[in-house]
Order: sequence, then structure tokens, then C-alpha cells
Amino acid sequence: MSGETAFLDGGGDMAAAIRAYDWGTTPLGPIGDWPTALKTAVSMMVNSHFPKCIAWGADLITIHNDAFRPILGDKPPALGRSFREVWSEVWDEISPIVAKALVGEATFVEDFPLTINRYGHPEEVWFTFCYSPIRDEAGRILGIIDTVMETTGKMLAERNSRLLNAELAHRMKNTLAMIAAIASQTFRSAETLQEAQLILSERIATLGEAHSILTQSSWSSAPIRSVVEGALAPHRSGLGTIRIQGPPLQLPADLAMTLALAINELATNAMKYGALSVEAGEVVIGWSTGRPHSEDAFRFEWAEKGGPPVVKPKRQGFGTRLVERVMAQKFHGEVELDYRPEGLRYVLATTMIHVAPRE
Repeated sequence: MSGETAFLDGGGDMAAAIRAYDWGTTPLGPIGDWPTALKTAVSMMVNSHFPKCIAWGADLITIHNDAFRPILGDKPPALGRSFREVWSEVWDEISPIVAKALVGEATFVEDFPLTINRYGHPEEVWFTFCYSPIRDEAGRILGIIDTVMETTGKMLAERNSRLLNAELAHRMKNTLAMIAAIASQTFRSAETLQEAQLILSERIATLGEAHSILTQSSWSSAPIRSVVEGALAPHRSGLGTIRIQGPPLQLPADLAMTLALAINELATNAMKYGALSVEAGEVVIGWSTGRPHSEDAFRFEWAEKGGPPVVKPKRQGFGTRLVERVMAQKFHGEVELDYRPEGLRYVLATTMIHVAPRE
């Protein structure tokens, strides 16, 4: 393509988007009036397969290439917006680096940790990047270019590798202790030997499923959705429906196993007496999160409806103690078990720092 946008030739989808954008509505002005330095920088950027982003002028207007798009995730389109607006959630951390580039000092940073929001929830990520000044032919600094690569996968793999050996030994010891405690409590609470054998078998199977999930995650942590779905798997053949909703979250190994056991107890009760004992019953399981490793709230909820009228049990068995006392203790939080007539409701509330994977 010739003319005033020929510098974008060969630049892929983002080059087409830059051509189509109404730059007259931004401080940059019409694309034909752009300075040579900006056109040259944009041409080199859009023709690169390495993630790059330009922030131009006092307003740091954003222009990026195709390779940069995955880094943005589901954020609103960044083209033509201020760089500080696009990355407002981490501006306090990156603005000093931007400021250095704007006075002529390039900065290269490896595996820089940030908590960003690009999929509707806080996400712990790492980037290796360089912020460099862009000068015009007179040597004036008119913008910066961000050359970046996400290293989140590498950093998570390294974290898991560091933990693996110590965690395996710790897990074996804890697992044996947990099985011994579960067996003791099960035989103490059950009314018959046959009942005890059946319940113990289910509880150990639940632990086994949780262990399988942890094995896939190198034993350090497990996705909360996988833990919940694994614990529910034996109960999916019952009546009623189960809905699961919540953002991605990695749970430490000990919390994953404890949650799996609690889910098994709640599901077993629902199949016997609650929403999963009738066709019209429904169980909704959900959780909400905040910023990783922070004091933001973490909340987990199990809510039943459409089942038989709920009656509070006359005696408290091991299952009830597990979902109330043990969960509260393990998660360093508070638990509410509400025997509402219209359906059982269970809520665990703690903070994100207490559900963070162990370093």
C-alpha cells in the first residue's frame, strides 16, 4: 500500500487497525501528520514478531503490534488510549520505569512480578521487558517503546521445582497422619462397622482423587476447580443438578485435600438428605477471590435449594466437625453452616494471603 500509511505495510492485523483508527481524536493527530520518528518506530514495531508497544507523547498514547495482543488478554482495546490507563492497576509499580525512559534512561528488567487484571480478576504474572526512549532526528525524547516477553509460565515452573522435593516428603507424612485421623474419627462416629467401612472407603477415595490432581501440579498446589470437580465426581450420578462457578485459583496442597474432604461430606449429605436427593434439587458452588498474597477477601460458598425441608441434625458427626472446625482452622478463616429450611448453606471466609501457594 502506498501513500501516507505505506510505513505500515507488512504489519499484520494491528497495522490494519492503526490505518483504520481515527487518530484525529487523539493528541497524535491525523496519521499523515505524524513525525518521521513515530512513523519509523511504528513501522519497525508492527513488522516485528516480538511483543512491542509504543507509548507516545505526554499522554503516552498506546500503539502496539500483533505479538503484544496476548499480553493484553481481555482488556478493552488499548490502541489510542493512554498507557497509564491501559495498565492503571500496576501504574504505581511501572511508572518509575516509564519516567526513567522519558528522560533518556533505558531499563531492562527480568522476571518482574505484577498483579494485573486482564481476564476480569487479579492475576499474578511475571514479565521480562525493556523500556527504551524514542528520540527524533534532533535527539528529543518523544516517547518510549516497551519490548516485552511474559515469563509467568517459567516462573511458576521454577517455583514448583523448588518446592517439589521438600513437599513430597512433607505430603507423605501428612497424608499418613490424615488417614489415621480420618479412620479413627470415622470408626468413632459410625453406628455400625459396615457403615464405618463404607464411609472410610469414600473418604480415602476422595483423598486419592485430590492426590491425583496434586500429582499433575507437581504436588505444590492444585486448581480449585479441579479439586471441587474431583471431589464431586462420585456424586454426579445422583439426582439434582450441580453448578460450579468461580475464577481460577491455585490452592496449596494441604488446603486442596482439606477442601476435597469437605466437599465430599457436603455432597454425601446432599445425596442422603438434601438437594441431590430429588430431581428438582440444585447445588450451587462458587468462590470469589482478590489480589494474590493480599488481605483481600476469599469466599467459598455451597448453597442448596429445591430439596426436602432441612432439619438440623441432632448429633454432630465427624463430617460436620470437618466442614466447620477443620476448614476454619486450616484456612485461618470463619465458617458458617446454616441449616435453612429451604436449603443448606455453607460459607467459608478468609483472606487471599491464607490461600496463597507456599513459597
